[in-house]
Amino acid sequence: MAEILPLKAWRYADALTPRMEELTAPLFDVVSARQRKLLYENPLNSIHLSVPQGDDPAQKALETLNKWKSEGIIHQDSQPGIYVYYQYFRLPGEHDERCRKGFIAQIKAYDWSDQIILRHENTIVSAVNDRIDLLRTAQIQASPTHGLYEDPGEQLEKYMDDAIANPIYELEDYQGVREVMAVIRDPEIIKHFLSVLKGKQVILADGHHRLEGAIEYRKSMRGELPGMQWKGFDYHLMYLTNTRGNHLKILPTHRLFYGLEITPASFLEKIRDWFEVKKFADPEELGAYAFHKPHTFGLVMGEQSYTLHLKPEKIDQLNLHLPESIRKLDLVVLHDVLFARIISIPVADQRNSDQIVYERNFSKCIHEVRSGRASFAVITRELEMEQVLEVCRSGEVMPQKSTYFYPKALGGLLFASIKQDEFEFDYGAFVAQSHQ
Repeated sequence: MAEILPLKAWRYADALTPRMEELTAPLFDVVSARQRKLLYENPLNSIHLSVPQGDDPAQKALETLNKWKSEGIIHQDSQPGIYVYYQYFRLPGEHDERCRKGFIAQIKAYDWSDQIILRHENTIVSAVNDRIDLLRTAQIQASPTHGLYEDPGEQLEKYMDDAIANPIYELEDYQGVREVMAVIRDPEIIKHFLSVLKGKQVILADGHHRLEGAIEYRKSMRGELPGMQWKGFDYHLMYLTNTRGNHLKILPTHRLFYGLEITPASFLEKIRDWFEVKKFADPEELGAYAFHKPHTFGLVMGEQSYTLHLKPEKIDQLNLHLPESIRKLDLVVLHDVLFARIISIPVADQRNSDQIVYERNFSKCIHEVRSGRASFAVITRELEMEQVLEVCRSGEVMPQKSTYFYPKALGGLLFASIKQDEFEFDYGAFVAQSHQ
């Protein structure tokens, strides 16, 4: 099943450790344009490797990477390790601190058809192509994707707890999450990590575009380096967390729509063919609405807001070709009815539509509609973890941006090179036990 390896991480020089809060970067799509501008203003921030700018971004990343190496800004650890990564956080209104426990390693970039890494979302083609260009040119991974594995016995937690008592980094990120990282280098313990994961499937929680880019790049390199057992281009950087006994929180991602070509009155009339529509007193309160009933959404349009509940008799007309696990999911219903049937954007075209924008921030949704820039916003509810697992096992995928696992893994704590002379190591010392 899942083959993982420790990694010889590139990391910021020890002298820069006190400045790690300034050097790390959140995922590009979870911060505002203003926040991103601040990140780019710091010439040493990891965003210059993860999301480079310029006419040729991939080449720019390579130039930055070579400069940082030559000037000693980053250095490579001489020995491979498993990097233990804990995230301590609170959700709004909570007093008790949660802790999501996991570790960062390299995982083989399996094709989706292998059914070893399971996805649950569609991807956007242009975003995948950008990732392939970056891998081909700079051969560096600046932020891990996030994968889930199921281990009810929590076989690895004791090793991670021991390691995290002696962290190499401890900092607070852009959302107030306390990020703590440690490293395990003991080959016997690393063998155990590889052995446990060898019997698992991995469910991709976050990073579908980056992993798909790694898969396509691996395919393009097929036949290269014959006779080499461990090839850098075969592997991908991933943060792995156990679904059991862990604090996995999925937050909703709302939908903004731009450029509606019919009048709001006509649009509402079409909606009423499918949904029970009720006026909602205050748009500002929709963000706290419970949405207990399935297939219920909030709609903000102009100064008005509504709740939409799919008419029960309509569900049997939808997605008859899909398995039950996915057919009745809220977001599948939303994209089929509202965007495909009412607005007439086929589901296949929605992935690349510039009219549909995905926004986690409820206040921004309200602002975009009230400013007149967005035609309307659809407010959604969060998915349950079991729903995501069920979809993954079915082999189907949900609409893009269906899940927002919180908190996100931070970029820049370490970098993984797939350049062969930097990746190369006798990994046999770690993998023997995992093949028993």
